[in-house]
Amino acid sequence: MVTLIREDNITAGGILMDNHLILAAGILGTTGASLNRMLSNGAGAVVTKSIGPSPKEGHKGPCVYVMDGAVLNAMGLPNPSSDFIEELNVLKDKPVIASIFGADPDEFHEVASWFKGKVRGFELNVSCPHAQGYGAQIGCNPGLVLECTRAVSRTGLPVWVKLTPNVTDIKESGIAAERGGASAVVAINTLKAMRISTDLRRPVLGNLTGGLSGPAIFPVALRCVFELYKALNIPVIGCGGVSSADNVIEMMMAGASAVEIGSAVLDRNDIFEKIAGDLYSEEGEKASDIIGCAHE
Repeated sequence: MVTLIREDNITAGGILMDNHLILAAGILGTTGASLNRMLSNGAGAVVTKSIGPSPKEGHKGPCVYVMDGAVLNAMGLPNPSSDFIEELNVLKDKPVIASIFGADPDEFHEVASWFKGKVRGFELNVSCPHAQGYGAQIGCNPGLVLECTRAVSRTGLPVWVKLTPNVTDIKESGIAAERGGASAVVAINTLKAMRISTDLRRPVLGNLTGGLSGPAIFPVALRCVFELYKALNIPVIGCGGVSSADNVIEMMMAGASAVEIGSAVLDRNDIFEKIAGDLYSEEGEKASDIIGCAHE
């Protein structure tokens, strides 16, 4: 397997990180303590739980269904809104990215304003497939993606836009984000999906449908990274089903400048140490020689 040299001052999308591995939004990102633990366990940066303009309790349960090779969830963006800011006090000067959402550009800008001076940048959630009025309902409209990105870009901090795969052409949303001033795009959020219990004769999730994550979606995420790398002039952050160092290298060869890891943390919370141990070596290659090489 190809390995990387461990480099200092790793930057992706304008954000300085300790390595190329990032904790994805929604996984152990609800408290400052859990985010800090992931950094201590080897994550190069962490993304918070998605925070919105007002508190939300989320969907009724069941909210999570675990399968072989995949996880189905419909949390409904539960969050404490501005009260979350206090959780960041224990993370001062650490590589933290705030995931934020809103129903329109004004709400995105309002939420972003709470975090200025406390995080290194933002990740715009315009891709959650199970939150009425938010997430993918914004991300399916390139015009709204552009305007929401532009609104948050006014903060002066780096802005990553997390894209939904539940569209005909993900490149359109990526181009809109770039035009709006995004520093990077993140590909991808979960795939809209469902399962039905044949015993109960009803969907397994309280919301009926949810977002599919885990190794089963890795090929979809890889394809999206590959397409976006060709279409954009800003970095792409890979996300979706990554669970090994070889997955990271594959994502980087497709064009990812860094990689987010989410569902794999559910199996082992030391996944960042494990992957980093396999990913980096003294005999490794520079990341810049790997990123996008599959396009040559």
